[in-house]
Amino acid sequence: MWFDEVGEIAEVFRTSLPLSFLFFVPIIILISPVSPVGAAHDFSVYRMQQYDLQQTKYGCKNAIVNVEARPINANTYTRRCIVAQLHEMTNEKFKNMQEQNAGGLLVLLPSNMSRLSDKEKEHLLELEQDMMQEETVLPVYFTTETEELMEIYNDIKLATNSDQAASATEALLGAAWANGFQLVVNGPQSKSLPDYEIANIQGKLSGFGIEEQLPTIAIVAHYDSYGVAPSLAFGADSNGSGVVALLELARLFSKLYMNSRTHAKFNLLFLLSGAGKFNYQGTRKWIEDSLDASESSLLQDVQFVLCLDTLGSSNNLNLHVSKPPKEGSAAASFVKHLEEVKASFSPEVNFNVVHKKINLADDLLAWEHERFSIRRIQAFTLSHLDSHKHLERNSVIDTRERVDNQKLARNVKVLVEALARHVFDVQNQGNLEIFNGALDVQEESIGSWMDYLGTQSRAAQVLTKDHVIVAALEQALSRHLKDVKKVLSTADKRDPDFVFYSGAEFTMSAYNVKPAVFDLFLALAIAGYLGCLFLAGQHYSTVLMYVRKYTTPRKAKVQ
Repeated sequence: MWFDEVGEIAEVFRTSLPLSFLFFVPIIILISPVSPVGAAHDFSVYRMQQYDLQQTKYGCKNAIVNVEARPINANTYTRRCIVAQLHEMTNEKFKNMQEQNAGGLLVLLPSNMSRLSDKEKEHLLELEQDMMQEETVLPVYFTTETEELMEIYNDIKLATNSDQAASATEALLGAAWANGFQLVVNGPQSKSLPDYEIANIQGKLSGFGIEEQLPTIAIVAHYDSYGVAPSLAFGADSNGSGVVALLELARLFSKLYMNSRTHAKFNLLFLLSGAGKFNYQGTRKWIEDSLDASESSLLQDVQFVLCLDTLGSSNNLNLHVSKPPKEGSAAASFVKHLEEVKASFSPEVNFNVVHKKINLADDLLAWEHERFSIRRIQAFTLSHLDSHKHLERNSVIDTRERVDNQKLARNVKVLVEALARHVFDVQNQGNLEIFNGALDVQEESIGSWMDYLGTQSRAAQVLTKDHVIVAALEQALSRHLKDVKKVLSTADKRDPDFVFYSGAEFTMSAYNVKPAVFDLFLALAIAGYLGCLFLAGQHYSTVLMYVRKYTTPRKAKVQ
């Protein structure tokens, strides 16, 4: 009978408790519904900016995280990694984390920045600015929301209910059943990059005649982007749109300069400058090298410099100047041409000349043209923004969706027609259109370039001299211009104006862990279970009697 076989097995375990432990515990583990794969989750995180600019340190200096996760409403932040959604973060809470020596901060950003409400955008812009005011030792990371991360985040919030329990018993039970997480970022600590090279890409179209005796117009745009996290800084409008506008200008004028009948007596100099978001360091170095060069420099005969910055949206065009152009000067003539073209082809555009003096007491310059104005070179910046104080210029919300291809193409059309009228000395010609037909602005090409530049990070720390984006820009200029070259520059080692640091993107691991009190409850449960088995083995006959009593079918009564 099967009771006899069961009895023999029970006798074995009754006389050997360790054997019963080795037998039953693996069975419990095997039938457990918990999957070991679900105990850990890896995802990409993006560290906050870290750099030195003009002897001042900014951003977070630490990168390593290995602490338990807590939501932002936890009672204490000390030695905890705080996980928060964007709407929960405030500057006050960020300061509290620093004061309480939190072990880290992970901010969950919406997966689609373009869907943020105006209020949410304003909140993010202010938060970015506040967090980057000064250096912090708190490791700060950003990532985008996913379903897996939101599940982890909800579990983290539930795990802190015990911190706010009404009684000690409730807190103990809540802690025992809570589902906590240990957040870990492994990798090297950030290091300075003292020999980091900034790449400026320049090219030119030589005018008809003796090049050294011809006037020059310089067209400039910085190609890097900026945001609170370098790897999330796409800079589609600022300044991807400016770069795309410069490339289209180079393409269109190269077509004219290939034909002897339309070869203007002007030199056109094109420059894509690096590290523009860091007080235009690439432009500063390029100006110094150009003016101090022993051989003849095109900047010595430049009529004016036109800088392009943030042209991808809005029906406004603002020409920012540090010093209003004198009446009768080349710069004043160009401004007049801009007004005429705008009135003829794009009357919906609101064009204004914005005058702002350079404040040398400020740590940072407002616009790129100020670098030239300091050296007494006539320069201005064309932008749809009316002020340099717009926070969108340096934010992670500056994504591809912010750029309107049609408006960018229209702005390029106004600009190229005005430049053409200036270099060909066309006066009072009304609706004369120089660039049309095969020479018209290509909106499709503009959209393709914006898709490329506006969907990946172009932060200065990321764009090394051999980066694929730098190579692509150099190749694009080489197709239309002559003497295209990449000029590299580094910061002064003794007194550097800027210092970049390594470590922009990491992998964070979230390990599913239980608190120490859970181990106590588990140990008590296992001990109680094994104790019951032991007692059942010691009193096997009694247990067997009850088993037979309740398992043996009763005989039916005979009537």
